[in-house]
Amino acid sequence: MNNYYKYLPISKVDKSWGLYVVNVGCTRIEKAQAYPPCNHPSHHYFKWDEGRIFDEFQLIYILNGEGLFESRSCPLIPVKPGTLLMLYPFEWHRFKPNDETGWEEYWIGCKGNILQNIYNYHFFPKEAPTYHLGVNESIINLFTDVIEQTQSEKTGYQQLVSGMLLHLLGKLFALSKQIRFDKKNKHEEVINQAMSIMHSNINSCISFEKLAGDFCVSYSLFRKEFKLYTGMSPHQYFIQLKLNKAKMKLLHSDASVKQIADELGFESAYAFSKIFKAKMGCSPNHYKKRFLL
Repeated sequence: MNNYYKYLPISKVDKSWGLYVVNVGCTRIEKAQAYPPCNHPSHHYFKWDEGRIFDEFQLIYILNGEGLFESRSCPLIPVKPGTLLMLYPFEWHRFKPNDETGWEEYWIGCKGNILQNIYNYHFFPKEAPTYHLGVNESIINLFTDVIEQTQSEKTGYQQLVSGMLLHLLGKLFALSKQIRFDKKNKHEEVINQAMSIMHSNINSCISFEKLAGDFCVSYSLFRKEFKLYTGMSPHQYFIQLKLNKAKMKLLHSDASVKQIADELGFESAYAFSKIFKAKMGCSPNHYKKRFLL
């Protein structure tokens, strides 16, 4: 790893995009080397005894080596190889490699309304700012791709790297959920089978209590684990599948609302229209007219 860092100029256009990168870097810290390195920019430098507060989000991926991390919302914890640290604006924090190991790190500093929205909805809670992903090639490639684009600063690079950053955040969220689920949950096969049954029986009615019983699982546990895995209850997931098919029927066939409701197993055209409007914000007929004008 070649040491590199860059603090980037930000235009009004970059800010209006909603997500932008303010600094990037990669550093190899040798055993017993001072941290941060003495050539670290003064506005991001800190002493371990004092810690640091700044006004940006930062993602720091520890490729190898070990160390320590602490923040206002997270007690002192060990950092292992393959750990990603999430730093938050105006949140006191400190971290460092162990003298016996040193470490190699990548980092991206970033700001923007998109990030603030992700934070506000607790996708990455500051009480759990460390993510042990292992040495993950796709994560490494995203960091190195962002760094590569900042070296040349070709026109439009900020919008390009912001897309890479959003991809990185999405991948981080997905990987962290999968890791937690794999460790704590033994019902992934049941959930996948249930999802397959819903797709195959989209025109029918399904009793989820009976479906859970067929899998020899209580309904309450089935519903809890299904929602943990998909973000929706089984009923809401099935309704979403039906509405997606209904939208295709409305736009690409001459079927009436009643015919679509009957085909998809709704109790009545009224029940279908009521659910459709609640989820889509307009009636089925208005949805069709809006796209055919």
